[in-house]
Amino acid sequence: MSDMRTPLSKVRGLGSAKDGTGHFWHQRVSSVANVFLLSFFIILVISLQGADYATFIDTMQNPLVSVLMLLVILVGCFHMKLGMQIIIEDYVHNEAAKIFAVIGNIFFSSFIALASVVAVLKISFGA
Repeated sequence: MSDMRTPLSKVRGLGSAKDGTGHFWHQRVSSVANVFLLSFFIILVISLQGADYATFIDTMQNPLVSVLMLLVILVGCFHMKLGMQIIIEDYVHNEAAKIFAVIGNIFFSSFIALASVVAVLKISFGA
């Protein structure tokens, strides 16, 4: 029996993983967001150069700064997870090792994100 689908309908089948280009777009959008967020972070670090502890705490307790720092952390860790997942999927050829590496990548990125978010929230709420 021959396949009667058009080439477009075959492409819309989203490939063997049924994921399509979602991963690709997540990585691209998070990288664009990181350009702006990391620019903010670099400017913040430069502006706090030589500042004392109290000035740093006062700056981090500003709600806008805290929210932007949380975005830096979350978007950065998400982008890191996506990038490492691509590297693992491309260069680890043993299926068992690949599965463990991808799971380890998820746990590592989640742990780093959670620990960083807790630190920012602790500073911003003055605890």
